[in-house]
Amino acid sequence: MNRRVNVIGVGLRPFFLPSDPRAAAVPASEAVRLALADGGIDYARVEAVYCASADGRPCAGQAACAPLGLTGIPIFNIENGGASGASALHLARQAIALGVADCVLALGTEAGGSAGQSEVERGNALFARAASEYLARHAVRRESLAMIAVKAREHAAQNPLALFREPLRLEEVLAEAPLFEVLGASQCCRPAMGAAAVVLCSDAFARKHGLASAVQILAQAQCSGLAGESALWATGYDASVAAARQVYEEAGIGPEEVDLCELHDATSIGEILLYEALGFCREGDAEKLIEDGDNTYGGNRVVNPSGGLLGRGHALGASGLAQCAELVWQLRGVAGDRQVPQARHALQHSQSLDGAAVVALYRRD
Repeated sequence: MNRRVNVIGVGLRPFFLPSDPRAAAVPASEAVRLALADGGIDYARVEAVYCASADGRPCAGQAACAPLGLTGIPIFNIENGGASGASALHLARQAIALGVADCVLALGTEAGGSAGQSEVERGNALFARAASEYLARHAVRRESLAMIAVKAREHAAQNPLALFREPLRLEEVLAEAPLFEVLGASQCCRPAMGAAAVVLCSDAFARKHGLASAVQILAQAQCSGLAGESALWATGYDASVAAARQVYEEAGIGPEEVDLCELHDATSIGEILLYEALGFCREGDAEKLIEDGDNTYGGNRVVNPSGGLLGRGHALGASGLAQCAELVWQLRGVAGDRQVPQARHALQHSQSLDGAAVVALYRRD
């Protein structure tokens, strides 16, 4: 039987655009230090590190952790495109759940480079084609796409770690020149640099060291691309559906019980498709969900309270762990002005351009 997996520490450094000289001044080890301090443990107690990076650097985990001390523990380096951070978290969780270790670290770091820029641009172009297909199939208005960008900025405005905090009016979004078919610039995420870290542990470890363990990862699944031919299929939609179903089944909790969600909004259409893929509404009903405000405060659930990739920026190796940090803060009730009231269940979704989808469900005791 799998053991309970607790999230005891999270750390997140602000993301920066690759052109910002401040980005190089913040080493990934700082995110690790923040997570360790948040969890109340020393690096010497960590038994393994799972480091995500999509920028092509060799041994990024070893480089990030060296300033913390050379303890001889295994450090695994993981690359899975935009899902890299969530994939590292998935493997770290498995180590705890299966009894391989009692305390592990998941780290995501992105230092820029052509790989991230290329994936983001290819993804924007792919999702733009999916947007045209979806709008035609369901007679959805362009205004509904634009409302996603407006919401992202509204949420990001309350997040001091978000890159894009300036508010947008619906008219401004609709007036933007198309960057990728029907999508303007504010409806497409920007590649970023940054780092995030998460400390996981078993119940036995938490009890032994007197640590708070109120937030657990209840279930998690990762799926890769499935066969198909449409532009919607090419976005990884079916993989997201499959991963979400596995998570709901394992957790014994349905989408109607999810209070908030951090999902992979690389584009506005990507977020709309995920409302349906994750079970928040039926296929073709996402526009009604948006118009009813059931994706923000006061609605059925809050989607991307952090501002998401559209508001925070997308550091490919770190974004999945930044999502985790936001959900943990929300479930602890320490998210400040963006706090989702009485949050108990939170869903995370991350994906890569070529079909990997990772979904996790968190619960507060």
